[in-house]
Amino acid sequence: MKELEQKQIRLHQLMAEHEIDAILLQRASSFAWATGGISSYVNTASSTGAASLLITKQKKYVLTTNIEAERLENEEHLSSQGWEFHINPWFENPVALGKLTQGIKVGADTPLPGMVDLTNQLARVRSILTPEEINRFEILGKKCAVGMNRAIHSINPGMTEMEIAAILGLEIQKLGAQPIVNLIATDERVYSYRHPLPTEKKLEHYALLVVCGRWKGLVCSISRLVHFGKMPSHLHKIMIANAQIEIVFHQSTIPGVSLSQILQTAINAYKNAGYPEEWKKHHQGGVVGYESREYLGRPDLSDLVQVNQAYAWNPSIAGCKYEDTIIVTPTGNRVLTEIEDWPKVEITINGKTYSRPAILEIF
Repeated sequence: MKELEQKQIRLHQLMAEHEIDAILLQRASSFAWATGGISSYVNTASSTGAASLLITKQKKYVLTTNIEAERLENEEHLSSQGWEFHINPWFENPVALGKLTQGIKVGADTPLPGMVDLTNQLARVRSILTPEEINRFEILGKKCAVGMNRAIHSINPGMTEMEIAAILGLEIQKLGAQPIVNLIATDERVYSYRHPLPTEKKLEHYALLVVCGRWKGLVCSISRLVHFGKMPSHLHKIMIANAQIEIVFHQSTIPGVSLSQILQTAINAYKNAGYPEEWKKHHQGGVVGYESREYLGRPDLSDLVQVNQAYAWNPSIAGCKYEDTIIVTPTGNRVLTEIEDWPKVEITINGKTYSRPAILEIF
């Protein structure tokens, strides 16, 4: 069955489960998911797009203004997917949604007055990837890995964090992806902040680069660290501990295991590594897809890992962070953001040796 047909079936199943007559999709992530990767956003900082989708039991509609309609039709060819356009002049109040939903029960992917809130349910629906989406995710993972590698090898001490962010963003965008999260910390800021927005501080020896790249609606996450000169022994110790914890996350992400179980296993790994409180200082990641995190791994979350889901776990200890995007397959997990020729650290757990990215040292 084709990707778009599968998604329409899932939406109709959701309608039946919640006894509703239609579903409104306003989030850019949902729009991309339902259309096979088409972009509805104009402002990349907004979670909702400039066009919405309305799916009823009989038809499916695009609701937008005359500003967006031409691009969505001429370049994205939404009509060929079976979407019927309802176009509103940008200078008039929209009326199509009210007319199309009059007298029926509607669910939505955002909390809206008078509609059933399906935010959490749709995040779960989006997270189960089709074969076509997995192929696109693999392409995106390579784009993010190549862009990160090029960026890190292009920076030098003396550059500001803003300059480093510009280089990282440029390298990702040159490959056709969009850097929707671009975080940079240098030196002491790597130890201080888990979400380091770039500043005018200049790099001296040590830098953390974080990017979430978006392409065809999907979002892939990767973090890497670089040290100019030999890293100090305390940082090497933190790196080993953090790598061990990330391996535990990856090895615990098995179909049928709950996210709360995975998190508890990782919490134990933090404790065994000698950093029992560090997990509390930043979320540990979770399921990814059309959002940088569709939903997080939390102590109270009973959702089970499923085949064809993607995960980005991001364990951190002050001064170090690990983050890659993986896909869950029937034969094991596959890292989508592997960087070729990146230095590795070898970690042995229960008699088995694993390789994970090391902090890159540049002399």
